[in-house]
Amino acid sequence: MTFRQFAFRNVLRNKRTYAAYFLSSAFSVMIFFVCALFLFHPSITDEMFYPVVIQAMVGAELIMYVFSFFFVLYSVGAFLKTRKREFGILFMHGMTDRQFNKMVFLENMIIGVSAIATGILFGIITGKLFLMAGSAFLGVPPLPFRLSLRALGLTVASYVLLFLIISLCTPWLLRPKALIDLFQSGQRPKTAPRTSPWLSILAAALLLVSYSLAATTSASTLALRMFPVTLMTMIGTYLLYTQLGVALVRRLKQSRRLAWRRTKLISLSSLQYRLKDHAQMFSMVTIVLAVSFCSVGVFASIPVLTKQFNEDFPAAIGYLAKTGDASEEQHLNEIRHELESRKIPFETLSFRVKYTDAVLASAQVGPSEIPLTLISFSDYKAAVVMAGLPFNEQPPSGEEALVLIASQNDRAYIRNRDYASYRLRDSDIRLREIGYSDHVGVPEYLLPEMDDDSRFGGLVVSDDIFAAITDPVRQEQYTGFYVDDFTETEGIVPHLAPSGAVRYEMDRPYALAVSGTLFALRDSLYNMLLFAALLVGTVFFIAAGSFLYFRLYADLDYDRRHYTTISRLGMTDKEFRRIVTGQLALLFFVPISLAIVHSIFAFIALQSYFYLSIAAEMGIVLISFLMMQVLYFFFIRSQYLRKLKQTLI
Repeated sequence: MTFRQFAFRNVLRNKRTYAAYFLSSAFSVMIFFVCALFLFHPSITDEMFYPVVIQAMVGAELIMYVFSFFFVLYSVGAFLKTRKREFGILFMHGMTDRQFNKMVFLENMIIGVSAIATGILFGIITGKLFLMAGSAFLGVPPLPFRLSLRALGLTVASYVLLFLIISLCTPWLLRPKALIDLFQSGQRPKTAPRTSPWLSILAAALLLVSYSLAATTSASTLALRMFPVTLMTMIGTYLLYTQLGVALVRRLKQSRRLAWRRTKLISLSSLQYRLKDHAQMFSMVTIVLAVSFCSVGVFASIPVLTKQFNEDFPAAIGYLAKTGDASEEQHLNEIRHELESRKIPFETLSFRVKYTDAVLASAQVGPSEIPLTLISFSDYKAAVVMAGLPFNEQPPSGEEALVLIASQNDRAYIRNRDYASYRLRDSDIRLREIGYSDHVGVPEYLLPEMDDDSRFGGLVVSDDIFAAITDPVRQEQYTGFYVDDFTETEGIVPHLAPSGAVRYEMDRPYALAVSGTLFALRDSLYNMLLFAALLVGTVFFIAAGSFLYFRLYADLDYDRRHYTTISRLGMTDKEFRRIVTGQLALLFFVPISLAIVHSIFAFIALQSYFYLSIAAEMGIVLISFLMMQVLYFFFIRSQYLRKLKQTLI
């Protein structure tokens, strides 16, 4: 038998332990390969949404590749530690350090190459289904299967490099120790886990503070709080398992009324050691599951924004002619001609937008001069009514003014903004904000930014005040085209607005928004991001399951001895099943329960960014993952009970 054959048989001999790791790696390779098929598919490279596909798929590829690196590195290191006794025997029979490194390298490469081959094979087999699913998300006809050599080469090269680097590094994760330490691995009696009351308090404090910050965040503070809250949650999760959880279980054991009923004492004693011994694994599973839930939940919730698209773009096509726009009539005629050629009935509305300089009265920094965009209340009302939206607002009177929102989603920022008062330059006219408009009025992107927050489009003033401003800094003309179904305007005047919009800040004599084109691009982006998030989230979820599987079967020999000893004391088959089921349930559902709690508070923070509720989308995501975990639990439970019973019989 050659050394290579010896390494190959080592892999086969430990196939039960390596099974979940191998399947998770193969699944990651398969998803990476499928994403590459999308990325290099010739049928979509010329499509308008192809930049969206690039963003989504490249992002998914990078996330999966980085995650795969750390997943494989951790898994291989953990597997090596379970084979210490085997390594002790080999060293006792004369294995050198160089031979040990070579053996570990060969074993890792055998598993890695096999995972790459298996992943690509199943990617080819299921590639058509994934392409059909991606086509459905993009809203295009089913894409034919094309085996791209670039996709194949990228996948093979990336994962061969990954497994090669890890295979070279893993021998350093387990340097040979004294033979006595290797032989006694897993045989030494476990000492009672110790905890610190201060670290237990710190765990509770970190989680409570992070939950509180997440629950009280606003749209303006979301980005600022995201990193510290995430860091505190991760540290608090680890301390919860190593300190607070162990302390709580010890406290429960001290209660005779609870612990001395049936088999609870055995379960609690075992749980106390499992929490301490597997704290790192529990923490990783919890964080990975929470990331999985959040990644899918975030992108499942983002399409909620499309529900308010019609309100953000009340006019199907909005055109703002800036001062000196000599092509205004030509552009408007082109828009009319295309709408008529497509036989799309439309109505138009035009009104003036005035710009003036004003002095902002601020109690903190003193008066400061800012530009103001002004629209009359009558024009604002006409635009809203023309869009078919309900209108119940009362007109401002005198110095009163309404802040014109640029998007319904910007309402999340209202709570952090104070009302302001203005005095128009070279005039006695004063304006005082009294509230915010119920509707957008002028489509997004067509008005300049009102302030540094870039959240609001200007002020809606009374008709009398608007008419009294006879000498504005400049005056521009807005024209809106209103149709029954704005999606029919997709692709209109692409030469004027290639991506559906020309923002006011762009160096153009006009600003333009074609809502049909914008909606198609945004919908494609959201759907493609959701598809990529589902793929990445599934990889994370399966990886978390493989961690649990590995930990369970790594402890199988210890559990066999443990339950064999207990069975000699008269444990019945019913009690045996109850104990094992309870411990497996804790192993599977404590991490996912904590991950769900983390995710709920993450979604509460995310809700501050949305104007509409995303509770339904959050619930669907969390319930779906929980159901998959329940099915996985019952499958593993049946297999694990069967393995243990073989020893007890």
